[in-house]
Amino acid sequence: MRALLATSIGVSCAAALTLPLAVPSTAAPAIRTSTAQAAPVPAPDPHPESAAAATASAEPAGSTQSLPLSPLTPAATRATGSPTGSASAVQGLRQRDVRPFSLVGVVWDDPDAELHGTVQIRTRATGSTRWSDWQDVETHNAEHAADPGTAERESGTVRGSTAPLWVGDSDGIEVRVAPGAPDPHHRTATPHDALPDGLRLELVDPGEDEPQPPAAGAARTARAIEPAAVAPRTAESAAAAGARPYVGPRPRIVTRKGWGADERLRERRFVYTKRVKAAFVHHTATGNNYRCSQSPSVLRGIYRYHVKSSGWRDIGYNFAIDKCGNIYEGRAGGVSKPVLGAHTLGFNSNSMGIAVIGTFSSSNPPAASVKAVSKLTAWKLGLFGANPKGRTTLVSGGGNRFRKGAKVRLNVISGHRDGFSTECPGRRLYKKLGTARAGSARLQGR
Repeated sequence: MRALLATSIGVSCAAALTLPLAVPSTAAPAIRTSTAQAAPVPAPDPHPESAAAATASAEPAGSTQSLPLSPLTPAATRATGSPTGSASAVQGLRQRDVRPFSLVGVVWDDPDAELHGTVQIRTRATGSTRWSDWQDVETHNAEHAADPGTAERESGTVRGSTAPLWVGDSDGIEVRVAPGAPDPHHRTATPHDALPDGLRLELVDPGEDEPQPPAAGAARTARAIEPAAVAPRTAESAAAAGARPYVGPRPRIVTRKGWGADERLRERRFVYTKRVKAAFVHHTATGNNYRCSQSPSVLRGIYRYHVKSSGWRDIGYNFAIDKCGNIYEGRAGGVSKPVLGAHTLGFNSNSMGIAVIGTFSSSNPPAASVKAVSKLTAWKLGLFGANPKGRTTLVSGGGNRFRKGAKVRLNVISGHRDGFSTECPGRRLYKKLGTARAGSARLQGR
């Protein structure tokens, strides 16, 4: 298991990569494995010294197989028991053997096109002959993405994508994508028999964890994490106002190096916003079928899917939290800094995105995860003088709920659905945000 390291109070920027984002090709091969490709023009970096000080990862981790989807014949559609939609319009792949993978998603050419319908997959565990039941993949539809007009969004590398689904070590796949009624969370409707152009199945191998040396004595530690540090008793806005700075203790945070991020995948430079006025809570919609010891692998899978499959500059979330309450550094640039993420379309500026690993539409989030949201927000929001129980005003960058330029009043700790018409972070997790706000405020001493 790769040793998981915690950041310190004065954490520096994560290591930079030497290879840029991949540029999508116009014709995808039957199986495409990610390799170094032409570089996009990097976005301006307001802190160029951060990139200059960074170093590249020692070795790559993982790979991606990209399989073009094709129309399923009526006979094949009936054989697979395809869901709603015209049989002639259903696309997919029949059962086939593939190289091992653990995370799966579907992408398409136009990031502004929406997939209205159902995406279902089933897999075969590596080394077995038994196939899983059909599993739904959340269609996602661009709600976790860079804001319109930003360099990341306009890079030419971005694709439309579903949420990724964690399936564990597998070497067989079958998929079907059927058009259906428009998603009620989205205003834009498309014909029921139309699917986005260029549908491809992305199979992600997150790579192996490095073996961890045994700890002293009979026990073996699962993670190497430094004790949580007490946050400095300063906050820029509170100091400016002459008020008491309410900053919670800095929690333990597993660094990108700790969860094994291959820094050569992401764009080299960093982009920052002015401050952090709000936190948006998400679920990853990757399912709940993972062990906490697998969390680094899940994160590496999401990271590779966001960058190599979806064409983003880095993983979209600023932080991630697993079912055991472990907190992980997300997008690179420094955990104490206002790093610009790609998590809540229209409201990425002056905010941070926290993703709880799992799906919480009908499953309750673990208490440890909700407590970790409180710990993280008490510290990070406190650094910028934000009250977890308060409200703040953000300016919309454009989306399906608020027009570009609209001034929107939101809770300082909000759910993704508060800024975008979406089911995220799942109704069960959304109901727990009041608990997270109260816990965060207590940790700030309010």
